[in-house]
Amino acid sequence: MTVTTQIREPGVIEGDRYRDVLGRFCTGVAVLTSTTADDTPVGLAVGSFTSVSLDPPLVAAFVSHTSTTFPHIAETGRFCANVLGHHQVDTCRRFSRSGGDKFDGVDWQTSEYGTPWVSDAMAWIDAEIDSVQRLGDHDLVVGRVVGLAVHDADHPPLVFYRSGFHALREQ
Repeated sequence: MTVTTQIREPGVIEGDRYRDVLGRFCTGVAVLTSTTADDTPVGLAVGSFTSVSLDPPLVAAFVSHTSTTFPHIAETGRFCANVLGHHQVDTCRRFSRSGGDKFDGVDWQTSEYGTPWVSDAMAWIDAEIDSVQRLGDHDLVVGRVVGLAVHDADHPPLVFYRSGFHALREQ
């Protein structure tokens, strides 16, 4: 077994090393969606989405400061976290791009909370934005859950690991 370490002063970790080490942690993939004031759907892919609290029900995501989409989501005060399945790699790539109509060619419907639900996602979590806190080069977006739904199809989840998409299979 080979172990390599990098000991540095706080804040002096190289970006490539950081990505390599943290890339060994699997993350699920979600698309945060909402609509603008004129009902245009907007969305972005996130690899850092998590449950925060059961009581009250809270979820969180990290969104880059460079996102041009998140300001539109923040303006509405609500979002849906569409939990993607492995069959939706192309959908994830579409929502990972900057600019353009990310919903072009994507089947979706409007939830009772007014957010776009990406069709055939594994789950949908509707939330009202509770807080946004700037942390480093990202914003921590905390949402209070107002609605939940699960798709009854049996798809493996989409996971991101070591800079690539993978399917998680049950043993």
